[in-house]
Amino acid sequence: MRTHYCGQVNAGHIDQIVTLCGWNHRRRDHGGVIFIDLRDREGLAQVVCDPDRPEMFKLAEEVRNEYVLKITGKVRRRPAGTENANLSSGEIEILCHEIEILNAAATPPFQLDEDNLSENVRLTHRVIDLRRPQMQKNLMLRYKTAMACRRFLDDHGFIDIETPMLTKSTPEGARDYLVPSRVHPGQFFALPQSPQLFKQLLMVAGYDRYYQIVKCFRDEDLRADRQPEFTQIDIETSFMDETQITAMMEEMICTVFREALAVELPQPFPRLSHTEAMRRYGSDKPDLRVTLELTELTDVVKDVGFKVFSGPANDAGGRVAGLRIPGGAQLTRGEIDACTEFVKIYGAKGLAYIKVNDASQPNETGLQSPIVKNLHETALKAILERTGAQSGDLIFFGADKAKVVNDALGALRSKIGHEKNYLTGEAWRPLWVVDFPMFEYDEESKRWTACHHPFTSPKDGHEDLLESDPGACLAKAYDLALNGWEIGGGSVRIHREAVQSKVFRALGIGAEEAQTKFGFLLDALKYGAPPHGGLAFGLDRIVTMMAGAESIRDVIAFPKTQRAQCLLTDAPSDVDEKQLRELHIRLRQKVDTQIEVKGE
Repeated sequence: MRTHYCGQVNAGHIDQIVTLCGWNHRRRDHGGVIFIDLRDREGLAQVVCDPDRPEMFKLAEEVRNEYVLKITGKVRRRPAGTENANLSSGEIEILCHEIEILNAAATPPFQLDEDNLSENVRLTHRVIDLRRPQMQKNLMLRYKTAMACRRFLDDHGFIDIETPMLTKSTPEGARDYLVPSRVHPGQFFALPQSPQLFKQLLMVAGYDRYYQIVKCFRDEDLRADRQPEFTQIDIETSFMDETQITAMMEEMICTVFREALAVELPQPFPRLSHTEAMRRYGSDKPDLRVTLELTELTDVVKDVGFKVFSGPANDAGGRVAGLRIPGGAQLTRGEIDACTEFVKIYGAKGLAYIKVNDASQPNETGLQSPIVKNLHETALKAILERTGAQSGDLIFFGADKAKVVNDALGALRSKIGHEKNYLTGEAWRPLWVVDFPMFEYDEESKRWTACHHPFTSPKDGHEDLLESDPGACLAKAYDLALNGWEIGGGSVRIHREAVQSKVFRALGIGAEEAQTKFGFLLDALKYGAPPHGGLAFGLDRIVTMMAGAESIRDVIAFPKTQRAQCLLTDAPSDVDEKQLRELHIRLRQKVDTQIEVKGE
């Protein structure tokens, strides 16, 4: 029907006859001459309809927003001074010879160039929302990103293998989405949270290099920017160590940014141990564009009379840290109070601070704060020296369990850094975080849990710690962070059955339970499993960052809301009694479905 896409007609086509198909983005009547901005997925083309062709002009007068049109005309250069540099077709226009209305359209629920639309309105009318040029650009960028990944992996010997969508429930991480079996009454499949075990089995089976761009599912507590279904770029390879794997994945991400976004990421990516990242930034995915850093003060305040500091400082699991804000003494009391409320989101009870009016006077003369009188001069002097505070600075303090301090000050560091422009000026700052702990202790269940997943290999020389001191055991795990977002994570896997069984025991999973849940993996590891490892990237997150979008919902065609609902199709929904009987399911009395949505 057409010869060209609207956005691809340019000055190289001047004097050619073209046929375009698309939607009327807007129609303008300028004193007897009608302009139609015709839109398709590639962009806009300006069409000029003049009254010299009466039959065509009469049809042009009938055109309304979102009418589907076929237009044939001659490409000509726009009059001088009317060019539009924001359009790829901005140098030319189409003098309309023929117009055909392929389909009329009802008045859309909103204008496609309308700003500040309610997200609920957008998601309810998602088909119309997806016509908006920005959404079209986002999804085209997603496509380009996925294709760049595929090309890179294909060129490096990886093969695309599909893994099952209906699999076994292994409730060790987030909640599974369960699928009832009609032919096996009372039994359930689970939708995969990750293809983790299957890709390891493919390595045991000798396929050497695997990838898949795959949907994954997690029935998590509702979060502001999470999706119950999400897309992973899932990768696994044999006979490579963690240095080789991260080097190849770094090359892939740089290639993807170069091809999809024409951006050169700075190489090589820096590497930080998990311990150093938490100490300096309070986060395992720090935004390195922010210049602020945390300072360790635990040892400095162990003997002060201020119990808010000395209590955590003398607790084995506690931490006291400072966050120096250069020139921060200018912050108003209102701004400091707002910071205090902010850190409470992360479990902090409050936020102590010191304004440094005169750094040469480490006492109540030079320092302004309600807590100064509770800290001896030796401690105050050490705080100033260690933080590097100068006159006019402000120091915020976190004192609590280490996790609370890290979460609170880490988030505050990022917030202040961006709000007050403590930034390097760089657009992109990637970072590898390595040497994660194998385990963390869950106080509620009184047992060790896996920091990544239970199939991650311990660092060389750490196998004995699995039984003697799990908390000291480090993993061959690595995460890739970019501008404060974790965009990928992975590890070298356990390839020996004896080591995997040790890890299960450290996690409190007995031999019988391990065989029931993971027997197929343990059995496979006995038959010559190669050393292997891999990584999974979050495609939704990567494209969100590339597009500069506000939410991952802006780069997913048909996303769920914050309440895990599809407003377009009204899912989830009730099913009829016949379907339930076939699945051998009886519903309990319905409960209140009002569930609180947690913020990020």
